[in-house]
Amino acid sequence: MNLVESIEKSLQPNPKVPAMQPGDTVRVHQRIVEGDRERIQVFQGVVIRLRKGGANANFTVRRIASNNIGVERTYLLHSPRIDKVEVLRHAKVRRAQLYYFRKLQGKSARLKERMGARAKPTAAATTEPAAPAGAEQAGA
Repeated sequence: MNLVESIEKSLQPNPKVPAMQPGDTVRVHQRIVEGDRERIQVFQGVVIRLRKGGANANFTVRRIASNNIGVERTYLLHSPRIDKVEVLRHAKVRRAQLYYFRKLQGKSARLKERMGARAKPTAAATTEPAAPAGAEQAGA
């Protein structure tokens, strides 16, 4: 047991994995090694499960692939293979595990966005400030 305890104490949280909750839409960038080449593969979906547990902490992401087939991937939270995790959207859910999400498709599979928690605005939306309502153009 000393070996297991020492490993769990030495584990540092992966700084590239932000705080997330079930219902969040995330984009996971994972390093894939194929022979002598290495590439980044992106998987975007909804977090349906978040398990805590020291070295065994993991999270499961689900998305609908082509032909309406659901694909789930489970990632270790402390894995060095995870290059980056982006939280795109926070949804309002009332469960810790969203296993019922597997049966839903189409409009019923939509989740409501949590108020006050928005993703980062796009660069195009922040570059140009809106003109005041009473301002007129100089040429008119």
